[in-house]
Amino acid sequence: MSIYNKINAGFELGTDEPITSGIEDVIYIFNQDDITLTYDVANPLIITGLTSVGTAKIYKFAGTNNSFNTSSKLAKTQVGPRYTEEIDFNIAGLSVDIKAQLMAMGYGRVRAIAVNNYKSSDSAVELFGAVNGLILTDAERNAADETLDGGYKLKLTNPDKLKEPYPPRAISIAPESGSATYASTIAAIEALVASGIHQ
Repeated sequence: MSIYNKINAGFELGTDEPITSGIEDVIYIFNQDDITLTYDVANPLIITGLTSVGTAKIYKFAGTNNSFNTSSKLAKTQVGPRYTEEIDFNIAGLSVDIKAQLMAMGYGRVRAIAVNNYKSSDSAVELFGAVNGLILTDAERNAADETLDGGYKLKLTNPDKLKEPYPPRAISIAPESGSATYASTIAAIEALVASGIHQ
């Protein structure tokens, strides 16, 4: 029987390092089949490695002023608990290249990595869409919207009827020698980032 069928620990409010809301103004997105995930053998909630397939890359999207958001919501189903995962972000631009990226995210499946503002946790860096991937379900552009200067509001979420069996996975990647840290995890992700940042 899996340890996830029985509670095995308690928790209390963090007074020394109180939790902080929000995520950093950056997300990493990659095609579902381009990066292989390695899980901790003792805990499927932890990803310990990201390996590119061939020359595949991770793509970095940078924003400003809290323009990205993530959410995870439990949904009870007939076969057990499942999680709906969503990432909202904005794109300030209107080029043909941007439109091509939107179409690709709407038809193909991607996974996304978010970096929480709260760093005093083993889930400071999280992956969304680990099992079923994410697709672009909303892409809205209002040309007169001054808050986005006529850019796009986007939402990545699970494909229809394919919710995730676990909450967003923590990413914790160790360097070649030593234990995994926040810095080593970000360094491992950045090592796979393609040149050029999309905003």
